[in-house]
Amino acid sequence: MNNNVQIFTGCNPTWCPGCGNHSIIGGLKSSLVQLNLTPSDIRIVFGIGCSGNMNDFLNAYAVHSLHGRAIPTGIGIKLAQHKAPVIVIAGDGDCYGEGGNHFMHACRGNHDIKVFIHNNGVYGLTTGQASPTAQHGYVSKSTPKGIIEQPLNPLSLAITQGATFVAQTFTGDVDHMASIFGRAIHHRGFSLVNILQPCVTFNKINTFAYYQKNSYKIPSSYDAKNYEMSLKMASELNSFKFPLGVVYETERPTYTDQISHLKTKELVCRKPYAGYGELMKEFL
Repeated sequence: MNNNVQIFTGCNPTWCPGCGNHSIIGGLKSSLVQLNLTPSDIRIVFGIGCSGNMNDFLNAYAVHSLHGRAIPTGIGIKLAQHKAPVIVIAGDGDCYGEGGNHFMHACRGNHDIKVFIHNNGVYGLTTGQASPTAQHGYVSKSTPKGIIEQPLNPLSLAITQGATFVAQTFTGDVDHMASIFGRAIHHRGFSLVNILQPCVTFNKINTFAYYQKNSYKIPSSYDAKNYEMSLKMASELNSFKFPLGVVYETERPTYTDQISHLKTKELVCRKPYAGYGELMKEFL
């Protein structure tokens, strides 16, 4: 059994001291070890920004994708190697902003990928512009008079668009994060983990103290399989209350489950098509 988190260690992180990313990578390593996975067992796709820099700091089969395109890249890998766990790691601006269209349609398709979002309310690597999850009125370099729009609610969006596992955790509790990551990876279907992650450099509102005051653990009596109850729980974000735990979980066939070609072998194992010359004659 693998019990050594050091096998997942890459280069030394360059994140700001106190950044929640340090907790996230620690929680992720712990969950992978608990699942008895090794760096060669998993496929990870990183988005842009501070979260994307984890590509250098985590030892695994990984790729650094384009802005907003981490999810479709992950879907492509899953289609090619559907037996391997695929994890997508991106920021809130990356996934909920530029990549918002991919996020919704991946939920619809119930693609069996695990999407872990570093949600800090800002674009940290480009020095603090407001992201789609920043609160109404939030003042930043890109919104000097405060944000006019209401913040996007990723939990409600994921549930209503068809995601089959929706959870939320907080970087102030590494053990909770590791547990939620493990459940998301184990789940068959589209899994979203919205990670409340303070940006200690640019976001002076949503701090560790703020989340400790306004978050709470979902009680054990809560029924995560109840759709209506899950939507009510997800709507807590609209009142700036942050439930921690599994908000919604259900079962339905994944996208790859429904592709007949994948029932016999992985696409990556199929013999490449070699008849392009003959095929092109039809068009010449």
